[in-house]
Amino acid sequence: MNAALPPSANGSLTEQLAELIRAKPVTPSDLEAAALFTLDAVANSLAGRHSAPGQILLEWWRASVSNASPDPGREAFLMGALCHILETDDLHRESVVHPGCVVVPAAWALARKRGEGGQQLLTAILHGFEAATRVGMAVGAEHYRIWHNTATCGPFGSAMAAASLLGLDKAQTVHALGNAGSQSSGLWQFLETGAMTKHLHAGHAAEAGIRAAELAAFGFTAPPAILEGEKGFFRAACPDADPAAVTRNPHADWQLTRTSIKPWPSCRHTHPVIDAAEELRKRVIESGKSPEDILEVEVATYRAALDVCNRPHASSDYEAKFSLQHAVSAALLLPCVDFEAFGAEARERCAGLAARVKVQVADPWARDYPGSWGGQVRLTLSDGTREVADRVNAKGDPEAPLSRDEMIAKADMLLRHGNVPDPASIIEAILNLPSEGALPRLDFA
Repeated sequence: MNAALPPSANGSLTEQLAELIRAKPVTPSDLEAAALFTLDAVANSLAGRHSAPGQILLEWWRASVSNASPDPGREAFLMGALCHILETDDLHRESVVHPGCVVVPAAWALARKRGEGGQQLLTAILHGFEAATRVGMAVGAEHYRIWHNTATCGPFGSAMAAASLLGLDKAQTVHALGNAGSQSSGLWQFLETGAMTKHLHAGHAAEAGIRAAELAAFGFTAPPAILEGEKGFFRAACPDADPAAVTRNPHADWQLTRTSIKPWPSCRHTHPVIDAAEELRKRVIESGKSPEDILEVEVATYRAALDVCNRPHASSDYEAKFSLQHAVSAALLLPCVDFEAFGAEARERCAGLAARVKVQVADPWARDYPGSWGGQVRLTLSDGTREVADRVNAKGDPEAPLSRDEMIAKADMLLRHGNVPDPASIIEAILNLPSEGALPRLDFA
């Protein structure tokens, strides 16, 4: 977009967005879906403690937070940062935003502080997912090449969720969104060294929205045209923005129900080809051959996957999670792609094959992205046999969803990874939230 948009007769984009969200009906099935996504985010936060970045965050928390009842913004920061560590949190494809690690922590911390019930919490989460992803769908593909959409679009989601819980009126909500948008930031530079900055992005986005909404409740003003204004977000950071996407298809299902759940602990861009590679591993074994007989691997996918995950040599767990080459090799050589599949022992085992994985951008996957996230894996075996598997969508996408039982099993796995003593009680309590169950008391620190 080369110029700012002219003022709309219907108000600014943030005004239109707030109106759209609050006009959408919330059904019992919407609340049930929101409870499952809440469970996924909470489990990710508790599991994230069991990591090197998680331990640093906990050390910071214990050194800086002495109050027995911490400020909701600070608590949302911790929960959001922890949630985004293990690369198993949700993802909305069309916006390339991870809404759960921003929206759920903000809503959870604020609802807990205010003593809100389950339905109020889940409604706020639906509102927050909608705001973050609708802004994300408007930023354009070029934005994502430099900016981390979860960090830049997330504050709109946390602010909208907080506005719902605080009962802000229309004007106050627009102020909350405006000041949240002015805090939009987060760059991909951390990928070059595998730095921990990505976790900071989620925590800041969660905290920024709460702070913006709390200030709005006291009358603190903000620019209503923060998105489309001459010096607004789109003009500053989105060269190919599509502003109409913010309010397009207002009667569509809640965007939360269009959000994907990750089955594997790595960057979502690796998942279509992990899925395809697991199929090929099974085929190779069933044919009487061994995965060790694989000579060559060719991966075809879309541009964003290569931009973020083209990493032939992974020297850490974190780099391995952002490596198409390692992820495909792990799916071909190892019995399952779990947390251990990205560790030092697995990286050593997979290194030889990973070095022979060739990656390229190709249609139809490049053409169809971001509407669908797919890819192809093609193998050549030592006897000259060739095998190929395609994926139009990744497992866990709305078109290939995890079942309720699979989501519960994933949460149980995450909670056990986080050394939570009684996972079943947490799972039950969160799944009871649609019937006005009380928020379970959880200690993320």
